[in-house]
Amino acid sequence: MDPVFFGARRGWVEVVTGVMFSGKSEELIRRVRRSIIAKKSVQIFKSHLDDRYGGVFTISSHDGRNVEALPVDSSLQISQNLRADADVVAIDEAQFLDAGIIPLVGTLASRGVRVILAGTDTDFRGEPFGPMPQLMAVADLVDKLHAICVVCGGPASRNQRLIDGRPARYDSPTIMVGGRESYEARCRHCHELPRRDEDQVPLL
Repeated sequence: MDPVFFGARRGWVEVVTGVMFSGKSEELIRRVRRSIIAKKSVQIFKSHLDDRYGGVFTISSHDGRNVEALPVDSSLQISQNLRADADVVAIDEAQFLDAGIIPLVGTLASRGVRVILAGTDTDFRGEPFGPMPQLMAVADLVDKLHAICVVCGGPASRNQRLIDGRPARYDSPTIMVGGRESYEARCRHCHELPRRDEDQVPLL
């Protein structure tokens, strides 16, 4: 259910987070579509690092209105492309953005803008990802979604990175965007993260 704040126009910050394949982008799109139906002025941004949608995605309402997401590299680019009449600003894949996104969303909310962010809260190591911990801390509303562990079927809270079908080592790069061929959703117990010394073959 979408949040409702009564009284004069007020801004707030919402964060939708969780592992990959948990439906974060779908939930962001659902909220944006409802805002479009309500005839709000909406802007959408997404990190250019996520190429799963060919660089852009378009959200449509039943009355034929369309809003296209603008790929960005930084919080500065978001600030430079903001429209003065925006009622709702949605940002997908927020984990890839810089720390400047944190004060920016606070400023927008103080101006009466509804800000909706979606992003993965932890990286493939299970460690906090980019600005997401701070965004969750300053947000007015936080929803954490879960996927299904592909190994045991339990609630998944980890992003399992696979390289050539094998679990990626702890020291592999943090940012490596992919789809199902690169990642799996797994629970805490089925998540594998080999260290370098685990790959060594004992001589004796």
